[in-house]
Parts: sequence; C-alpha cells; structure tokens
Amino acid sequence: MSSSASHFAAVHPNQDGDLALDLTAALKRAFGFEGFRAGQEAIVRDVLARRDVLALMPTGGGKSLCFQLPALLQAGVTLVVSPLIALMQDQVRQLTNNGIAATFINSSLDAAEIHRRTASLLRGGYKLLYLAPERLLLQEFLDNTVRSLEAGIGINAFVIDEAHCVSEWGHDFRTEYRQLARLRSRHPRVPMLAFTATATARVRADIIAQLSLRDPAVHVASFNRPNLFYRVKPKDKNTYRELLALAKGGGSGIVYCLSRKRVDELAGKLRANGVRAAAYHAGLDGATRHDAQDAFIRDDLQVIVATIAFGMGIDKPDVRWVVHYDLPRTLEGYYQESGRAGRDGDAAQCILYFGGADIRTAEFLIQQKVDPNGAALQDEQRIGRQQLRQVLQFADSTECRRAVQLRYFGEMFSGPCGACDNCCEPRTIEDWTVEARQFLSCIARLAQRRERFGAAYIIDILRGARTERLLSNGHDELSVYGIGKQRRTEDWRDLARAMLHQGLIEEAQDGYSVLSLNSRSWPVLRGEEPVRIARNAKSGRRSSATAGTSRPAGASRPGDTPRLDATPRLDATPTPDATPSVDDTLFERLRALRKRLADEHGLPPYVIFHDSTLRQMAGHRPLDLEQFAALPGVGQAKLARYGARFIAEIRAHGEGG
Repeated sequence: MSSSASHFAAVHPNQDGDLALDLTAALKRAFGFEGFRAGQEAIVRDVLARRDVLALMPTGGGKSLCFQLPALLQAGVTLVVSPLIALMQDQVRQLTNNGIAATFINSSLDAAEIHRRTASLLRGGYKLLYLAPERLLLQEFLDNTVRSLEAGIGINAFVIDEAHCVSEWGHDFRTEYRQLARLRSRHPRVPMLAFTATATARVRADIIAQLSLRDPAVHVASFNRPNLFYRVKPKDKNTYRELLALAKGGGSGIVYCLSRKRVDELAGKLRANGVRAAAYHAGLDGATRHDAQDAFIRDDLQVIVATIAFGMGIDKPDVRWVVHYDLPRTLEGYYQESGRAGRDGDAAQCILYFGGADIRTAEFLIQQKVDPNGAALQDEQRIGRQQLRQVLQFADSTECRRAVQLRYFGEMFSGPCGACDNCCEPRTIEDWTVEARQFLSCIARLAQRRERFGAAYIIDILRGARTERLLSNGHDELSVYGIGKQRRTEDWRDLARAMLHQGLIEEAQDGYSVLSLNSRSWPVLRGEEPVRIARNAKSGRRSSATAGTSRPAGASRPGDTPRLDATPRLDATPTPDATPSVDDTLFERLRALRKRLADEHGLPPYVIFHDSTLRQMAGHRPLDLEQFAALPGVGQAKLARYGARFIAEIRAHGEGG
C-alpha cells in the first residue's frame, strides 16, 4: 500500500501565520471537517512541535484526530499503542475509508500477513501503525522492526492511547502498560504522546511519571458532555418494563450489568420481547463476542447487554442510550461507560438503576480482592470501598448530576445543567432526624437482646405490625413497637436506603441483609447530627415549601418511563451553519443507502457517514460534487468514493423516484 503522505504538504511549526490555514485545509482534505473542535488545534500544534503531550479529552471529543492529523503532516510513521484489537480495527477501518494509509499488527493476523505488513511498513507504506503493548514490547520487534524504522523512514511519535491504563489509580489498570517507559530509554528522541478520556489529577501525575514524559504539554479539555441526559432511578418491579419501552422507542443502546448471569437473562428476555439484542461478557467464547460486537456496530443488532468487558474498543458514534441495570463499580468507570452514548454529539440518555441488592453485590466483589493465599488486599479493598461510596453519593445526590461527575475530575460546574433529573425534576430535602433515631433505636433494642434483623422486619416493628413471626418473637413488647405507624412502609424503606447510602448503618455481607449500628450511628442517636434525605415530591411529606412547587416546563413526572424523544436537545458542537429543515423521508432513504453501501464494502454504516452528515444532506440536498464536498464530514476520499451515489439518491427523491 502506498503512503498517503503525498496528499499532504509538510508543515513548519514556526510559520504561525500560515500554519492555521495549512492545518484547516489538511483537516478538510483528510477528514472532511471545516474546523477543529475545542482544544484539538492546540494539541496538534504541540505534537507538530515534537513535544511530549498528555491530552485528556472526553469520549466523543475527537482525541484520535489530534495524533492522526500530525501523522499525515510529518515524515515517518506514528506507532500507536492500543489495548484492544477491536479498537485498533475500528480506528484503521475509519482511516483507510478516508484514504489514509494505516494498518494494525496483532494476534488476529497469521504470520504471513504480519510479515507482509511489516515489510510494507519498513518501506514507508503506512503513516500509522496500531499495536498492542505486548506486541510492541516483544524484544525481537523492538530490536529489529522498531530499530529499523527509526534508522530508516523514521518514527515521528509513540502514541499511548487509553493512557489511564498505565496507572493503578485508574479504572482499568493494565500491568503491561507500565513497561512502555522502556520506549523512552531506547528511543529518547521520539516524542511520547499520551491520550485518555478519563483521568483524575492523581492519575494524570501517575501517567507522566510512569511513561517518563519530559516537560509534557498537558491539555485538559472539559469533561462535560452537554448532549447527554443523566437520570438515576430506584430499581423496582417496573425497571424491566421501562427498559423494554426504551428499547422499543428505537435507537442503538447498551445495557450494563454486574454479573454474567444477569447479562444472559436480560438479553434473552429482551429477545423474547422482540428486541434485536445479544449478550456480551468474558464467559462467552471469542467468536460469539466478536459476532455480537460486529452485528452491533453494523446496526444488525439494536441492543448489547454486557458486563464492563464491552465498550472500550467500540467507536460506534450513534448509541442513543446507555442503561446501567446494576450499580457501576466506580464513578470514573460510570463516566466512561455512560460516555459511550452520543459520541456523534446528538442527544442521548444515560440511565442508572440501583437498589439495596446492588450494594451487597458491590461489597461482595470488593471482598474478592485477595492475594493468591486468600488474604485480603487491604489497600485495594479500601480503595474499592471509597469508590463505592463515591458512586452511592452520586446516585443519592440532589445536586446536578453533571456537577458531581465533573467535580470528581477536578472541574467545577455551577449548574443547573438542564439535562439531568435533578435539574429538570428537582427533589426536596426533608429532615427525617426523628424517624432516623427511631429506626436506630429499634436496631439498638434488638442488639441488646443479641438479635439482628433486616430493614423489612424493623419497619414491621416500627409500624406495629401483627405478624405471627413478630408476635412469637415478643417484639410487640419493645418500647419502639408501633412508634412509626404514622409513616408509610415505602417512606421507611426510603429512609433505610438513605441511611445505608449515607453510612449511618451497616448491612451484613454474609448473605443475610441484617442491619447493625456503626460509629456514625451514635451521634444521630444522641441528637448531635441531623438526618436529611431527598424525596420526590409525590412520595414526600408535603409542606408549605413544596406544596406549590411545579415541575419545570417539559420535565417528565418522577417515575415516568424514560422517553428518548423527550430528552432535551443539547448539541455538544453546534455547527456554524444550522442545518435547514430536514426531509425525514429523504433522511431515511439516505440511511438505507448508507446501510447498503456499508454491507457492500464490509463496513459499519457510521464509517461511511455519520447521521449528522446525512442530516446535512437531507437538509441542503446537494445536486453536484462541489456542493456535496462542502458538507461537514466529506473529505476527498469519501467524495470520490460515495459522492455520486448519494447525489443520485437525492436527485431520485426530488424527482419522486
């Protein structure tokens, strides 16, 4: 394969006046974009200046372009370290469809194909080569291929994608990433570029240290994804019905579960209800996982139900919703997983369901962090519990969801965002100190008798229930019996859940969900600390402060089934020229043509054109190649390859064909 470098003139970073024009022109020719997204151009300039770089950009922010464009504008080849085969294949597929010479070498290839690609690489046949860290760090590959590249055509940069994997403080630590510092000692003149979508300040510092970055240019873009609507809902008997309604409403979706068993059950249930869904988890064989992933990115499947094993290698831009059917393990992981929605900048939903059983499951998983001899890994368990508390605080918060997430990454956001349940359907904060003391007193009275029970039984005591079990135990004689009968059972359940989340009581982790007091319980019992909980207006006690409160315009009622078409439209990167009125019939015709072309070429539909580009076509209706070339997302290669077919479809629609 011949290099695409001949299509792009070399740039000179010291010519600032002309550089911006050169970069913008190259951007349009290669990728079809009229201009850079926020933060991209500054990163590209630092890469072209041959500086080490650490860049944090949110999912869907266009971080890959920040090293792909400079690779075209410099002599030599860019070596990209990527953790997953699927991620490499997807990136290379999109690059080659844009007419850019790129390839990957990984375990999916046989020895003869690896030899062929390596020979082409050494001849200058590629501008970008994607590799797993294990492949790049093979001694034979380092001594022969990498050394020959530097001595021959040249290596213009080592790119470490998903760089958070280098840090044990990150949410996806991988030991092989730690060894990448060897590249710096072996090739000290080659710039190191680290890219990631998620990293706290601690993880950023660890990345710089572990990769031996030298005085890096650090770029931290906003983590805000304004096109995503965040919603947290309690898990109850209606949860599956709501999920099914969301799927039936259309759009590609991902459902995350904690266990493989839940994944299999849920995927089967959705299929039985007429949804094109498949399961994805590490317990399935590689071929099954590959087939499910491939069908999903090609739009042959609508829904993937998965553990966290799914998604890191997926660049599908048109995922319209992500549901966490179970509690995520970390807030950073939740940001990454939910961020797989709406990468195209169009509106998307992120819904998190959680209940008491999720907390028990999470605690159980934390307890599995042990060494080979079965001894608890105290530090890892401590970090795991801290991460769980952060997730619970996010789920239980009445604050803007976006503000909570961004603060975790060190970014301040004042809110309201207008795109989360807490901003659009605000809950009231109520003082439940009296009831909390009653609940804790009941636990204490039972403990005095060396007895422990779960929340449901304690609520029966407080409400004065006359069950056979309660009476036979003599608990109707307790001083707290019946003191809470003025409150509904569901009110007491809300309080018990809130106290668990706030760490005011403990729940046993031995399979029996019995409750006990802890060190934080006693200040409440002594009247030294108040207890306040968030309540939906329909379930809380009405007061003068809340009785006349009305919902914001357009907000759904608490408890309503989420509707995709009710999600506020918040474009992350609005284009300067607004799309004219879109002809929906033409848009669907163009989508159908795109799917036919994708199947003909063995590509996912989004690699042909994104939905946003199809909407521009359906709005502007270009009738010649010059007009078509002006659309965002249309570069030279795609203009030559697809322009005539789409123009013919637009003409046929206009003529009533």
